[in-house]
Amino acid sequence: MHSMGLWAWLLVIVVCLAMLYPYVRIIRRTGHSGWWFITMFVPILNVIMLWVFAFVKWPTVDRPVR
Repeated sequence: MHSMGLWAWLLVIVVCLAMLYPYVRIIRRTGHSGWWFITMFVPILNVIMLWVFAFVKWPTVDRPVR
């Protein structure tokens, strides 16, 4: 068994960075700090927070119509 090569690690980093921008945008739309993106790197917690952000009231979308 051999370890991951340099190109594989670079691919992992690029994928993580590519996911970072939309993740922060979604979190900020819920009215929370963009720093919640750190939960993306914690196993199990990332799935839980995805569900939390999916069902929390979003101030930009759920504001009452006048």
